[in-house]
Amino acid sequence: MQRQMTEGPLHDAAGRLIDPDYATREVRRYDRAAIGAEPVRIKEWDYYCVLDGDFGLALTVADNGYAGFLCVSWMDLRGRRFVNHGALIAEPMGSMALPASADRGDIVQAQDGLELAFRHEPGGRRLTVHAPGFDDGRGLSGEVWLDQPPMDRMVIATPFADDPQAFYYNQKINCMPARGRVRVGTESYDFVPESAFAVLDWGRGVWTYDNVWYWGSASGLVDGRPFGFNIGYGFGDTSAASENMLFVDGRAHKLDRVTFHMPDGAPDSAPWRFTSNDGRFEMDFAPVVNRWAKVDAGMVKTEQDQVFGWFSGRVILDDGTPMTVRDLPGFAEKVWNRW
Repeated sequence: MQRQMTEGPLHDAAGRLIDPDYATREVRRYDRAAIGAEPVRIKEWDYYCVLDGDFGLALTVADNGYAGFLCVSWMDLRGRRFVNHGALIAEPMGSMALPASADRGDIVQAQDGLELAFRHEPGGRRLTVHAPGFDDGRGLSGEVWLDQPPMDRMVIATPFADDPQAFYYNQKINCMPARGRVRVGTESYDFVPESAFAVLDWGRGVWTYDNVWYWGSASGLVDGRPFGFNIGYGFGDTSAASENMLFVDGRAHKLDRVTFHMPDGAPDSAPWRFTSNDGRFEMDFAPVVNRWAKVDAGMVKTEQDQVFGWFSGRVILDDGTPMTVRDLPGFAEKVWNRW
């Protein structure tokens, strides 16, 4: 069963989630002050990934209560390599002032020489990055403009059955055409809207201590039409709704359950497969580079495998129309956290 979210505040007076459903626009109002849990447990982030068939740029600003961080990653799909670069912020617990809406409020952050800015402007979003210490001083800088025409998105509010104060309010905006230039060392790389598209992962919530999530995303053109998808599961109580959704020509098509079939051994060692309980999402994934990261700091541990590559397969829209997907750039990941 897939229930649609209604408009209103996200939490009740006791700080509990009101409407654990899905939507295709931002209908529930997030208010950090209304959360019932301690500030150290609140986790907020904005993550952008710009990707074409050759290169990818990922930018993250996160306030995870006990620690904040800024991160820039550059993925070379053809060369099968990546570089991560970041900076930690001690115990921000809300001081980073991440916006309460995915549609309003700019983010401008700087730490240890790394500067990131996510700004809203009429018609889209402007991302800027300045990271002179990237790749042992090789340096990375750039500016990318994301068009955002009127279009649906994935919005979901997920509770956790074993903790009434825990929740995850998430928005994924796929299929934003990207244009701009990124300079890495002495080389320049251009993103053009005919082949480069971005996704925003906007997350606000209170998490349980030990959890795993699976997430996959892709955006591009299929038969000349804007096409993308968001798939995922692994945490919380998703009995009311899943986060699985297709996007075609700016319109959302809701899916039910999708399962990730990962290879044994290294996640980039063999193709992945994706299946759905209703047969509407059947996809193969050819991995090329794993943006792997691990943190082990006593009580706080995280390990992520975000694997970039190409999706090929078949999907079925809400009206029964099939679409064939061939070599669509995207990523799939498994992330384990104790936080």
